[in-house]
Amino acid sequence: MYSWDEDTSSWYGDAAYRYSPTGSTTRKEAAERAKASGPRTYDRKQGPNEKIIDPSKHIRSESTNPLIVAVDVTGSMANWPFEIFDRLPLLFNTLSQYREDLEISFVAIGDAGCDRWPLQTTTFAGGYDLEQLLGSLYGEGGGGDAPESYGLFAHWVNTHVSVPKAGDTPFMIVFGDAPMHPTTPRKQISHLLGDQMGRDVDSIKAWQRVAQNWNVWFLRRPTGRPGDAVDKQWGQAITEQKIFHIQDEQRAVDYAMGLIARAWGHFGDFQDNMRARQSEDKVTEISEPIEVKCPRCGGPVPLDAAGLFSCPYCGTTLKL
Repeated sequence: MYSWDEDTSSWYGDAAYRYSPTGSTTRKEAAERAKASGPRTYDRKQGPNEKIIDPSKHIRSESTNPLIVAVDVTGSMANWPFEIFDRLPLLFNTLSQYREDLEISFVAIGDAGCDRWPLQTTTFAGGYDLEQLLGSLYGEGGGGDAPESYGLFAHWVNTHVSVPKAGDTPFMIVFGDAPMHPTTPRKQISHLLGDQMGRDVDSIKAWQRVAQNWNVWFLRRPTGRPGDAVDKQWGQAITEQKIFHIQDEQRAVDYAMGLIARAWGHFGDFQDNMRARQSEDKVTEISEPIEVKCPRCGGPVPLDAAGLFSCPYCGTTLKL
């Protein structure tokens, strides 16, 4: 379990790592609040904190670097929020040293056709405030059929989220393994979000709109085959290049951090961070699939590219 302080001596790897001075004030404050609150726990809950996760609210971030992390919590996916919770200080402390005003919103996605809490959303926050927000989510573990309510989430982003000061196209990481319902019924939108709609929402079109404003990545569990029906549907929604097949489920957060760190020009530091926690073989295993993709458009990057590289597909300049 990673802590909010800057002490990395308990990390499992052989290499040493030290956080940069950037973000030290936030890390110090978070560490003090964590110490006052006592040990972090994984209490079994009967449901989420409904006041905090109510999806009918509208959220706004004044940060230039907002980030949305969404997790499918149906069926076997229900353990992933706990994996992220365990690595929450690592996630925020690592990325906030690259962009100090980082703010994160966490979302849990289920199936609105059968789950009691099919869309759980938090406000944007940073530092220790993220503990309470992420801890308010509930891994319901339901889901009635293969498709899930990813379209409902996309509609929520398009209508309930505002990030007016975002600089670069902000990142959105979606952890999942399933297709989406092609249509999001207007009755579900009205009931859960409080929005009155004249017609149902096309889920694919909703995602295409999201992808115009967010740097969306679908990080898929290692249970499906590349190019299968799930990939094809998500490819229509966000393009096939933005589907990332995870090879090691326990390193899910590292894949996300690596994609963001590379886009922000700090991939080398991220790899040093991993070396202090994992073996060199594991660092290589996680790094290789990230290094061959442009972190902005998902286009292929030549293996021999070095220095400043301009992506021929989207024009993004990468520091390699």
